[in-house]
Amino acid sequence: MRNLHLRRGPAVEADPPLPQPPTRSKSLFRRAAPFASAGALALLGGCSSVLMDPKGDIGVQEKNLILIALGLMLLVVIPVIALTLWFAWRYRASNTSATYAPKWSHSTAIEVVVWTIPCIIVVTLAALIWKTTHSLDPYKPIESQVKPVRVDVVALNWKWLFIYPDYGVASVNQLAIPVGTPVSFRITAESLMNSFFIPQLGSQVYAMSGMETKLHLIADHPGTYAGRSAAFSGPGFSDMHFDTLATSRADFDAWIARAKASPAMLSRGAYEQLAVPGEKAPVALYSNVAPGLFEGVVDKYMRDVHGNPICGTGTGMSASVPALTMNSSAARAPATLAAE
Repeated sequence: MRNLHLRRGPAVEADPPLPQPPTRSKSLFRRAAPFASAGALALLGGCSSVLMDPKGDIGVQEKNLILIALGLMLLVVIPVIALTLWFAWRYRASNTSATYAPKWSHSTAIEVVVWTIPCIIVVTLAALIWKTTHSLDPYKPIESQVKPVRVDVVALNWKWLFIYPDYGVASVNQLAIPVGTPVSFRITAESLMNSFFIPQLGSQVYAMSGMETKLHLIADHPGTYAGRSAAFSGPGFSDMHFDTLATSRADFDAWIARAKASPAMLSRGAYEQLAVPGEKAPVALYSNVAPGLFEGVVDKYMRDVHGNPICGTGTGMSASVPALTMNSSAARAPATLAAE
């Protein structure tokens, strides 16, 4: 097998490459970048977070909690980002004036700083969370000299039913409350799980069939505040919202009077028809609500085929209230409704 010997000649130094003109795509991108940035800023300028614009005491406390927690966490995040950028610039390869210490491995001062500050922040957050978990408990009534307005909430598919047991009226997709008066909510669901949420007033609480949850809110300023479901529950979820009308006591009493004058009555039969799944339900007012309707909805899935309470439930008031039947089209299995 022959060996091939190659001769190497003197190295020829190549000419430096000529600068290439910018491509058309890069040129267009550079020209469009300022306009895109200006457009993005203009669009973001019209955005506002309702959570950061609370209209009730509970919402104000939650906003403060968010800002305090964010500020405490930024005490670590901002210095870390700033020092990362500073170290990258300070100890770059071209900076010959920077100290070169390849065998450096430990600094007690740095260890103290990087452990002490996070520990203080964690302890502070723990104390803050412990305090606010109790003070912002949704089941805790709001202290006030004014008697609270009671509202029973039923999450239907896909609409909201509000029952005022002290006034014997009800509404669909419209909640009226007086300003400066605590509101005591009892919440449940017809079938699918939902989440009752008025962002500008405070906490959200889940609505679950066969269960009763509670929430206490208050509106300190008059206005119309958006309410919605914060849990996906099927095809009508996107339209499952309502208006919260926070008005003066006189306007609230006038709204109650209009509801009492409504020709529509919320009997148990009318409720069964209302509970049929439907989307984009219009606002409706009802008078003469059937007694114990809310309790019947809660106990609907807690009785046997003969209508007797099971698992020790149905004591007290709900024991004397007949449960709603489950043989209507509104009582289809939650999995079936979600699949549709």
